[in-house]
Amino acid sequence: MKYLCLAYEQEETLNALTPSEWESLRAETLSYVETLRESGRLVATEALQSARSASKLQVRNGKLSVTDGPFAETKEQLGGFFLIEAKDFNEAIQVASKWPSARLGTIEVRPIEPALRPERRYG
Repeated sequence: MKYLCLAYEQEETLNALTPSEWESLRAETLSYVETLRESGRLVATEALQSARSASKLQVRNGKLSVTDGPFAETKEQLGGFFLIEAKDFNEAIQVASKWPSARLGTIEVRPIEPALRPERRYG
């Protein structure tokens, strides 16, 4: 089964790292990505730019509304994602817990819905 792991980070925390601390975290992350890739668990992974570079849009009554970011009144922002294969939710949690930035932020793990349900979006 596929699980989407969303990595939430505090931009200030990561920016406060010394160059050597950042390089260490970066190297550890790239090494873990390679470990996941070699194990066949990694489907995809990408880092995101700062929420300050994002825009939020809504369409209501046919009218488009666009707002520049950041949006949430929270210290953490979505910093990236990794999509993994795991036999069950517990294994997905174990895989996600080893993501290096989990020590500095939060990893949200969600099962992937195989298809949109015909009866309603959320069961």
